[in-house]
Amino acid sequence: MFRFGKNFREVDPESGKARDRSGRDLKKVKRISTVVLLIALALVIANSCWFTIQEEQQAVVCTLGQPKAVTEPGLHFKIPFIQTVTKVNTTIQGLSVGYDDEENYTDDAMMITSDYNFIRVDFYAEYRISDPVKALYASEDPVTILDNIAQNCIRTTIGSYGVDSILTTGKNEIQANIKQMIMDKLEIYDIGIQLVNISIQDAQPPTTEVITAFKEVETAKQGKETALNNANKYRNEQIPEARAEADKILQDAQAQKESRINEAEGQVARFNSMYEEYIKYPTITKQRMFYETMEDVMPDMKIIIQGGESGQVQQLLPLEPFNRADTQGEEGESNE
Repeated sequence: MFRFGKNFREVDPESGKARDRSGRDLKKVKRISTVVLLIALALVIANSCWFTIQEEQQAVVCTLGQPKAVTEPGLHFKIPFIQTVTKVNTTIQGLSVGYDDEENYTDDAMMITSDYNFIRVDFYAEYRISDPVKALYASEDPVTILDNIAQNCIRTTIGSYGVDSILTTGKNEIQANIKQMIMDKLEIYDIGIQLVNISIQDAQPPTTEVITAFKEVETAKQGKETALNNANKYRNEQIPEARAEADKILQDAQAQKESRINEAEGQVARFNSMYEEYIKYPTITKQRMFYETMEDVMPDMKIIIQGGESGQVQQLLPLEPFNRADTQGEEGESNE
């Protein structure tokens, strides 16, 4: 027998007492809910025990306030509710200095040079996270610190160069100096960021008139470089020819020197030989020398020998046969 009322009750047929069935069902529902909740909680805990690191990432696992870097990619285990994981991007990232996302100049681009000229210069810096723990806990915003350091180093370096160097030939040197200065300061601050590179994107004077003037200066410099190159080319062509001509002159002089020396040595040897003959036969040697000298002074001429008291010409003798005869006489005497 069942009775219906405010609460659903069931009557026990043996004892005739009513039993409250709704309370029993409520307990059963609570038990099922608890089991489902525990299962869900177990799944959540199991899911939170693992985390994955990609190739371009590193992780920082913090255990009760103690951070530790995890650098190996793949699946890793952590203790739920005790350890927290923060992933950090370690790829090379960019930072613009002096221009915004729409590539317009900002107030940071306006600088002053060593010769008191104003100029707009913008840079692009590349950096990456080198130490994820220091990048997260050494400072509140390491990228902002890098931006401030870069602006300080850029202004210091630009202020030490003239406007001509910045706009023309000094860009590579300026970039190298700025990069080294930033790297030195990052090493001092030690905020877990490493500068990869920094380069000048653009450099322009602030007004159109100045831009036109600098373009004309650049054109003149290019003309100067062209003239210098042509002059160097001409010099490189002429110097070998001049050196060859100088070598030829020196060789000719050396040959003439040796010829003069040999000739002088020959004359000395001839003189010594004649002197030896003179010692042996002084009279004959004197006559021979006289005839040879006269032959050199008056070639192809004949000698008129005058004699007698009346002054008449007695005989006309050619010098050459006379000289030969005299020479043969000397040879005869020498053979004797």
